[in-house]
Parts: sequence; structure tokens; C-alpha cells
Amino acid sequence: MTEPAAEADQLVDVVGVGNAMVDVIAQATDAFVAGQGLTKGSMTLIDTDRAHELYDLMGPGIEASGGSAANTVAGVASFGGTAAYIGKVSEDALGEVYAHDMRASGVRFDVARATTGPATGRCLILVTPDAQRTMNTYLGVSSLLEPDDVEASTVESGRLLFCEGYLWDIDLAKRAIVKAMDLARAAGRRSALTLSDTFCVDRHHAEFRDLVSNRVDILFANENELAALYGTDDLEAGIAAVGADVALACVTLGPRGSLVVANGDVIEIAPIEPMQVVDTTGAGDQYAAGVLFGLARGFDLAECGRLGSLAAAEVISHIGPRPMTSLRTLAGLDR
Repeated sequence: MTEPAAEADQLVDVVGVGNAMVDVIAQATDAFVAGQGLTKGSMTLIDTDRAHELYDLMGPGIEASGGSAANTVAGVASFGGTAAYIGKVSEDALGEVYAHDMRASGVRFDVARATTGPATGRCLILVTPDAQRTMNTYLGVSSLLEPDDVEASTVESGRLLFCEGYLWDIDLAKRAIVKAMDLARAAGRRSALTLSDTFCVDRHHAEFRDLVSNRVDILFANENELAALYGTDDLEAGIAAVGADVALACVTLGPRGSLVVANGDVIEIAPIEPMQVVDTTGAGDQYAAGVLFGLARGFDLAECGRLGSLAAAEVISHIGPRPMTSLRTLAGLDR
């Protein structure tokens, strides 16, 4: 659907819905990860006591506002795009920092901070020497995102809606996602979903299959998540299955690049080599940022994929899940 010119002038490119988290990122050895009983490269939900215990054991690190969908909309803003974010933080120090960081990155963030309940959520991220990240997530108040936090005016203000699969771990948040997607469809907008993690797909397999088939227009997944969703290790079979489910799918293949699947066609996107690989945290989030920015601005699919690869290459070259260099400048969009 093409919106009237007057309305189009008021739209933002992407509205993100996700877990509003503060990331605490520290280097760790493989032995430390194994010694803590963690599955390397995965995301584990932890409670308050475990969050405090693990934080005390971690080495020196950096703290930065994060959350998968939040990282993506921050990436959209780095491309020179416009974005808004729906997520929940508390009226505490980390919540104040989070709201400031989002707005400072150029993202509209209007959800009221909670005055009761748990603290602002945080994700303790251990980065091993091979740049893999193992995430330990204390959801805190982010898990209390509910349908009432999803304002119709915010969803309708975006050309594209982007939701993260991690939110599906919480019943209230599930309903918030469904509400947002239904509002987007009623307004003639497209809804995008990232599967987030293979363990997340395994936990909610049947529900994810239903969600993808019936409400998702654009799907982001890596090849392992795709295999988990469709129950096959055959990449071609997974591509065929996702192509039948959604209008557009983007499948990341790590250092082999990515595939953009649309209307029966598969476009191979070459990887962009980073200067160095330091930390893979946020690679998928920034890939989605490039693709979504390109889609919102009407670029062809090959260029959308290239922007995704560029953003992913930038973010894995340093610690932290958000760009440190202007993606707009890197992409040559200033010329």
C-alpha cells in the first residue's frame, strides 16, 4: 500500500518492539564459560540472584544500552533513517541512562518508565577469544511489556514494524507483539520479525511457525535458526519453506554472507570483510538495520542486503552492539 504524500512525510522508517536491556560486555575465556555451566554462543534467561553472582565474577567490562530490536533501530538511525522504539525500563538509574541513550542516538522513545516492579533489565555478555558472545539475560521490568504499552499511533507512524523473538518468552509480551502486528497490518504496514536465537525457536516452535505463517511479512534468521524453525539441516529445503511462508526472508550465513529470498528468487549477498573481528554481539541486529533502512527508503533488495552486510561488518569490528562509525558515511549515502 502506498501512503499519501502528506502522511508519508510524517512517517518514521522503522518502529522497533523489544526487550529494553542494558548490556554489560566483558571478555572471558572458554574455560570460564564452561566453568559457569553456560552454553557458548547461546542466550540464557537468569534471575536476580544469578545476575548478581555472574556480574561479580565477570572481568572488567563496558555498559551500553542494548536489546536486539533497540540495537536495530539505533542502526537505522546511524544510516540517517528515522525510528521509534517500544520497550520498558524502570524509573531507576539504568532506566534513565537507557532512555537518554536511545534519544541521543536519534530514536524516538516515549514509553513511560515503570515506577513499580523489577529493575531495568540487563544482559551480561561474555565474549570469548573467537569473538563469540554468550548472553545471560535478566529481563527485569522489560518482561512486563504489555499490550497497553503499544500505542496505535506509534505503530502506525512507522513504514515498517520490527519485533524481536526474544520477547516471545513472556506471555504479556507475546500479546504486545500480536497487538503491534495487527495494528501494523490494519494500517497497511509490513511487520518484520527476527527469530533471535535457536533456543528461542526451540522453546516456542509451534507458536513461531504460526506467527511466521500468519502475521510476519519479513523474516530475519541465521541458518541455524532457520533449520530449527523448519526442522531441516538442508539449507535449500529451509529456503524453500520460508519462501512459502513469508514475502521476504533474509538468512544470514556468518562469514559466507547472506541470502535474500523473495517471490521465489534467492539473491546471494556477499559478505563485507571487517577490519578485524572483535565481538559478534549485535551482528544480526545491525544486518537487520541495513536491510530495513533500505526497504523503507525503496532500495532494491540487493542493495538492502549490501547495507545489511556493511552494518554487520562495522559492528563486529569493535566491542558493543551498536555502530561506532556513521553507517550513512560508510555506505556512501552522504554523496
